[in-house]
Amino acid sequence: MSWFIREGRRRNTVATITGIAASATLAFVSMGAFATHAAAAGSLGAAAAQSGRYFGTAVAAGRLGDSTYSTILDREFNMITPENEMKWDTTEPSRGNFNFGPGDQIVNHAAAHGQKMRGHTLVWHNQLPGWVSGLSASDLQSAMDNHITQEMTHFKGKIYAWDVVNEAFADGGSGQHRSSPFQDKLGNGFIEHAFRTARSVDPSAKLCYNDYNIENWTDAKTQGVYNMVKDFKARSVPIDCVGFQSHFGAGGPPSSFQTTLTNFAALGVDVQLTELDIAQASSSAYASTVNACVHVTRCAGITVWGIRDSDSWRTGENPLLFDNNGNPKAAYTSVLNALNAATGTATGGTTNGGTTSGTTNGGTTTGTTNGGTTTGTTNGGTTTGTTNGGTTTGTTNGGTTTGGSGGGACTATYTTTNSWSGGYQGEVKVTAGSAAISAWTVRWTLAGGQSITQVWNGTLSTSGSTATVVNAAYNGSLQPAASTTFGFLANGTPSTPSLTCTSP
Repeated sequence: MSWFIREGRRRNTVATITGIAASATLAFVSMGAFATHAAAAGSLGAAAAQSGRYFGTAVAAGRLGDSTYSTILDREFNMITPENEMKWDTTEPSRGNFNFGPGDQIVNHAAAHGQKMRGHTLVWHNQLPGWVSGLSASDLQSAMDNHITQEMTHFKGKIYAWDVVNEAFADGGSGQHRSSPFQDKLGNGFIEHAFRTARSVDPSAKLCYNDYNIENWTDAKTQGVYNMVKDFKARSVPIDCVGFQSHFGAGGPPSSFQTTLTNFAALGVDVQLTELDIAQASSSAYASTVNACVHVTRCAGITVWGIRDSDSWRTGENPLLFDNNGNPKAAYTSVLNALNAATGTATGGTTNGGTTSGTTNGGTTTGTTNGGTTTGTTNGGTTTGTTNGGTTTGTTNGGTTTGGSGGGACTATYTTTNSWSGGYQGEVKVTAGSAAISAWTVRWTLAGGQSITQVWNGTLSTSGSTATVVNAAYNGSLQPAASTTFGFLANGTPSTPSLTCTSP
């Protein structure tokens, strides 16, 4: 194999770290910092900007005082990803006690030097404080929601894109999710839930899924991630970008790498190379990698995982563009030339509310979800399929009723998004009628044995078997035909309730 098979995460607190780089999906056409075409730019960032892209690097706060390091950083790169400073063990080492100081240090440096920031990373099974793993399912859901909310709120307006979920898929041939505290306790729906929570906190930030060993098109892991993204786009789950970590061996990327980028981009997401390094830093391997990106219109940019070889987590492999002393290597020149030769402009999708909607109101949608197959009819149809190794059969998107009166009416549509022995996860989509609404209330009757344990994007009250959810402070106002969602975890066996939606 010519690409690098990652054996697992190594950690070195201040110096090097594998980290997960954030994918930055970018519509850089509209960003003045990455301006128009100019011939033969003299730095990596400026050369990438000529085709509307960025060229970034991972940064450690502890190295910013190194003048050689910071000089190269500010001369060459127009995007920064923090190595460790925004990961859970740094930002929330004990429950509810947040430490954003190291992240602020990097963000402030970027702001002072005109560099964009990518947030890295919100939900990841590694570098997770021990207190998280010991939580019950409902408590873990609450902790995850709070962590996403607190961190994204703190950095709101300063982060272009977030790695919302990182490395959730298993290595090998299964194409399924890996075992983790989130997967084992919350089930397959935790990724979708994290993305929906993130969108509700900061609608303007790009939301990315990031992983390694997904560069070869035919690999099962690649196909698993592809099917997840395809499913998310079909159901309007807010995902804007996919990050390909791109840790390659000496031979560089697999021959299908550009095909992989093209196929993901065709789903309607931006693609990025988020943690690029190549063993021994062959000029031809680096050039091939950069060319794969610049030949895909929606490849928004490239991030290398460190500046000098001495900063790399791959000790002894010399995989970066600058040597230990900060001198540019031959690979640097090949990358600069490839960026300067790029034609066309990278384009990106919009954020704010997600993306592609599937066929609804009686239409039939067929797609593959995380390696399984889903066939169903929306708004009253039946979905049968296998998702991540578990088989789910049930009625989804049923029980749509219209409540309210006149132009202020709203509708509510229910979907079972995940189920397991003794419990399930549901989602309700609330849609305004022909006129705007300022608030909404959804009611339904719980079946025997059902009880709701957790609600997000709404406020729950119960009276006997009647469940009532009213809008949260941020999602009650809807323009005509606009939609929002709330979700919940419940005990019991899933069923399709008859919903009523009312609006003042």
